Amino acid sequence: MARVVRTDRELELPGVDAALRAAGHALVLLPGGVTEDQLLAEVRDADLLLTCYTPVTRRVIEAVAKLRGIVKYGVGIDAIDVEAARARGIPVANVPEYAEETVAEGTMALMLALAKKLKPIQRAMDDKGWVWPAAQWMGLDLAGKTLGLVGIGRIGAKVARIAGLGFRMRVLAFDPHADAARFAEAGAAHRTELRALLAESDFVSVHCVLNAETRGLIGQRELAAMKPSAFLVNVSRGAIVDEAALLRALQERRIAGAALDVYSQEPLAKAAHPLSALYAMENVILSPHLTFHTHEAMARLEAETLERCIEVLEGRPVTVKSRDPRLRAQTRGVRFAD
Repeated sequence: MARVVRTDRELELPGVDAALRAAGHALVLLPGGVTEDQLLAEVRDADLLLTCYTPVTRRVIEAVAKLRGIVKYGVGIDAIDVEAARARGIPVANVPEYAEETVAEGTMALMLALAKKLKPIQRAMDDKGWVWPAAQWMGLDLAGKTLGLVGIGRIGAKVARIAGLGFRMRVLAFDPHADAARFAEAGAAHRTELRALLAESDFVSVHCVLNAETRGLIGQRELAAMKPSAFLVNVSRGAIVDEAALLRALQERRIAGAALDVYSQEPLAKAAHPLSALYAMENVILSPHLTFHTHEAMARLEAETLERCIEVLEGRPVTVKSRDPRLRAQTRGVRFAD
């Protein structure tokens, strides 16, 4: 019997939990927001750690006695000190493919909500029961508009396909790590300068991983490069955008609006949060980090998370499907799926 610790129990994985218990393993479920000390106390003697949002720090990793693997049930690994795990020979794997189409669809939903002014119209309907055609309710067509993608990875490429083929948008992309073939396959025109892309775009959508290179990638200067009529969509990671600069740009109406599914400090809150002022803005769509959350995507997430768990608990090499160089640098206890 192994001891398995799963953090962020608010994100329900009933199939994974039931399967681990049925196999005789002791499963400990921790809520989101646990402190480093609380996590350390639970994981010190664990065989397997499942985590989503909770930070897994070097201090935690260096204190474990027999941890055989860390499985991120999700995509982004910025909350895990992968270097510390690699130094200890503890394999780390994520689930990078389960929600690519799902998040791409969510991106388009947020973009449509901005273009069609769904938030203020819904508020007006709730308040008044009906509104008549007037300038304040006039929306935009996506067809013919320019979409600028910051990142052309798995999700970005799918957004490019949907926007270009489905909505007849002109699609541009910036990604210093993608080759020419990647842009061609996605149907996106290549831009080598981020600010040039921002200056051309009517909608800007963020689709890159969070790392030292991308933290604060879209800051005050980048926001200033955007058209006053342009919208920003972020479904990737909050810290890729300088959120304080974004808030100022929205308050000063230097861009037309934003739709956000991710935030540096989660959960977002209506009070005592750096971004609380966003709630009152009718040109801002707020989503609680749920663009991935569909029946189909969660079924895929559970199935693949369980596969990674079984590999760890049976002592087999853990499959790494991600192209993230932090995971690709691992040399012990992993196998690469390409």
